[in-house]
Amino acid sequence: MEYQVKNISPNNFEQCIKCTICTVYCPVLSVNPDYPGPKQAGPDGERYRLKDPEFYDKALKMCLNCKRCEVACPSGVRIGDIIQNARIKYDHHAPLLRDRMLASTDEMGTLATKMAPIVNTMLRFKPVKAVMHSVIGIDSNRTFPAYASRTFESWMRHKAPDQSGFKKKVSYFHGCYVNYNFPTLGQDFVKLMNSIGFGVELLKKERCCGVAKIANKLIKEATRDAKTNIEAIRASVGEGRPVLGTSSTCIFTMRDEYPHVLGVDNADVRDSISLATKFVYELIDSGKVKLVFRPDFKKRITYHVPCHMQRMGWAIYSLDLLKMIPGLELVPIESTCCGISGTYGFKKENYATSQAIGKELFDNILAANVDLVACDCETCKWQIEMSTGVPVSNPVSILAEALDVEATRRANGL
Repeated sequence: MEYQVKNISPNNFEQCIKCTICTVYCPVLSVNPDYPGPKQAGPDGERYRLKDPEFYDKALKMCLNCKRCEVACPSGVRIGDIIQNARIKYDHHAPLLRDRMLASTDEMGTLATKMAPIVNTMLRFKPVKAVMHSVIGIDSNRTFPAYASRTFESWMRHKAPDQSGFKKKVSYFHGCYVNYNFPTLGQDFVKLMNSIGFGVELLKKERCCGVAKIANKLIKEATRDAKTNIEAIRASVGEGRPVLGTSSTCIFTMRDEYPHVLGVDNADVRDSISLATKFVYELIDSGKVKLVFRPDFKKRITYHVPCHMQRMGWAIYSLDLLKMIPGLELVPIESTCCGISGTYGFKKENYATSQAIGKELFDNILAANVDLVACDCETCKWQIEMSTGVPVSNPVSILAEALDVEATRRANGL
């Protein structure tokens, strides 16, 4: 079935000057010569596809949608969007059961959290992994993130500190990972925001940001969820609460993929959707907020820039916040793509490519000899921890751990 991509800006492939710099920076092409590369798959291929859809090349499925080609492009061509839209429009193969399972994060997460100990044990069990590999197509070498026994939304309703007393408030787009896998990150976000005088509320209704559904061509479902999210975001912004997230990919998807790929208009609220580290940094930079840190906090860390974070250009905010922590030794590394790209690295046909792409990053992290890797993307976290054994933590969690809460509250007149 062909899905029409409506109400999006026309593909800007004619801006391509054929310099091929995108090809140089493509992480897939560097390890897999079967991929035609972003220039050929994107602008060049689009010229042919517009004449005849038969020119569509199935090799476009190899694209990570990491957006590194767009970062490198001197002409601002939306190469990743061109490739994504071509897959949506011209690939007539229905998503596999595996693809639906990997992309249905809300449905699978709701079920898994209800019996988390059993699910987590089964996902580590080698015979189960072998069956998933041979029958479903999920690579047996891939480690799944553990599910929590209690969702973050449940913690917010029943266990979170009272948020009603704060004059200033934000809404938190927690995302599937925080809700179903790692509520601790959401709790750290609440701790950080409360310490600087902001209460935290949940959106009236939140669905998955849609990045996994887009990647697996579940476009109708992704568009439905996007419309639900934007409606809830509009309501929050209308009531004076900006919307913050802790996942760089979730924020990037809602700000940039909704209009360009799904045709969901977000122009009126786009600037009110932000990453928590950017929001906090801007408050500090403007002199409105102060952070005070524990003198006993000591860690040696490095920071990995997720691909979508690089596309937004926001890594500087997370980095500068981490540099404010006196007891933190920050070791610089070259952040290349980790290779997982959400559900991409879970699929058995992509696993070898995924690991080959990430090898340079893994080697750089191990050579840095750090206690911890800071990273704003949950799937990068899974990939790095699985492939290096080095723990990964969101900058928000690192800030929350290092923070002297009472001293920070006093410094902010609370």
